[in-house]
Amino acid sequence: MKRFLDLGDFSREELLALLELARRLEREPDPRALAGKILGLLFFNPSLRTLASFQAAMARLGGSSIVIHAGQGSWQLETRSGVVMDGAAAEHVREGIPALASYCDALGIRVFAEGKDLASDLAETTFNVMAALIDKPLVNLESAINHPCQALADWKTLDDLAVPRGARFVLSWAYHPRALPLAVPAAALHMAALRGMEVIVLRPEGFALPGPIMERARRAAAASGGSVRETSERADALGGAAILYVKEWGATAPYGDGAADARLRSALTSWCVRNDWFANTAPGCRLMHCLPVRRNTAIADEVLDSPRSIVQREAANRLPVQMAVLHQLLNS
Repeated sequence: MKRFLDLGDFSREELLALLELARRLEREPDPRALAGKILGLLFFNPSLRTLASFQAAMARLGGSSIVIHAGQGSWQLETRSGVVMDGAAAEHVREGIPALASYCDALGIRVFAEGKDLASDLAETTFNVMAALIDKPLVNLESAINHPCQALADWKTLDDLAVPRGARFVLSWAYHPRALPLAVPAAALHMAALRGMEVIVLRPEGFALPGPIMERARRAAAASGGSVRETSERADALGGAAILYVKEWGATAPYGDGAADARLRSALTSWCVRNDWFANTAPGCRLMHCLPVRRNTAIADEVLDSPRSIVQREAANRLPVQMAVLHQLLNS
């Protein structure tokens, strides 16, 4: 394995083997597996779990890491091609990234969607420009439309709790005061489809996931024996659900139009997950969220602090799956 950019790059058997490796390393870390190896971590956006889990994973495997927060203690980096650099950015990624990569054995990059041009974000334009500059192992720490590390941790969490492969998995939009990227909902949807689950996307009007994201998930579901559909009706989606995966994202009908997005979401503050959401779910329906989450805005305290919430287990699983990814990338 030379790159970990998208779960779709791997066969089901390869993903299951990676999850098995994660379970083994969770039980028995290999403290010399990556001795002398250096991981470079380049963040254009904030992070808690992704940053800490990758640093911890390298340390648990005997390696070390370098962390660069672009524009905070380092030069501000320009990502656009062909731009006249007369603004705040002092360095272009075309020079900065190859230099950083030359000091490391592998590199991870986190760069969110610009949220202005849907076609450009769906094409992963910014991330792909940087990926093309690197000839060493590369990890997607979250891009415009993908977060494979979170998705792999979510898959492990479902396996840990013995959630049946064909169980109903509801990916639900929740309220947030501003538009958030599509990466996590797209990755969670694809993961559940790859796993073979009955996947339902629950969202209000105006917030349907883009056609290419839905179609990709439907293809994955068809190959794995699962299914994918969408609805705006809560009762329809949640009846018999085993998992409610909650995530906030921006309006897609007026993608990039902040004023239109604000008008749409202003009427949707009731999309805060409370106990009554679980009235018709399967007994033991679990709540998932990638974190961070705004309490009593997206999910109420009464749910986050209840036994059905497994958000901390999801977060903890970032470490073993990161160890597995790095082990495969760097332990030749």
